[in-house]
Amino acid sequence: MRILIVEDEEALAEAVARGLRREGMAVDVALDGNEGHEKATVTRYDVVVLDRDLPGMPGDELCREIVASGALTRVIMLTASGTVADRVEGLSLGADDYLAKPFAFDELVARVRALARRSTPVTPPVLRAGDLELDPARRTVTRAGAPVELTRKEFGVLEVLLAASGSVVSSEELLERVWDEHADPFTTTVRVTVMTLRKKLGEPGIIDTVVGSGYRVPSAAGAGSG
Repeated sequence: MRILIVEDEEALAEAVARGLRREGMAVDVALDGNEGHEKATVTRYDVVVLDRDLPGMPGDELCREIVASGALTRVIMLTASGTVADRVEGLSLGADDYLAKPFAFDELVARVRALARRSTPVTPPVLRAGDLELDPARRTVTRAGAPVELTRKEFGVLEVLLAASGSVVSSEELLERVWDEHADPFTTTVRVTVMTLRKKLGEPGIIDTVVGSGYRVPSAAGAGSG
């Protein structure tokens, strides 16, 4: 999932970004409202973690802009004030969630994951294709019942492909959904990651290359029982 943190306290923004990246998320950072607005305009984020008190464009205005754009992006507001009145005001602006500072990082992760699920079409709790299973919540992958150890990027690519339900996913979309703004769009990053992913998943091959278009897993995802 792709996350944008808009927070003017640089140390806090970078600490949260590092933590979310360890959770397997692609994270961009903006240190003021204007930069946040620019990034939110050109990139589709699953979730924006938005401080209300920002230099440049205020957080409240940025929240309204995101909501008015009609994007599926979800917004969680951060604020130093956690009164009921402030929460009500933040939610009335169109924010999907509200978290007062200081906050527990584990709670932020849980809220971001919950919002990200709402920003994309409903997908099954367990993604399957043949004997391959991916559990997004537990971040586990098995094939024919045997665990498959993947890097965060490999896991992210496989999750996007399975969630596409057999549709072709372009390299550009994979780069946008799994990597952050520091990824070079002119590198072979996606191709190399797919190559190593294929090796780890073994035979028979499960990821098809659609020449000139991208990649797909033909017999895409289904919900698991239990």
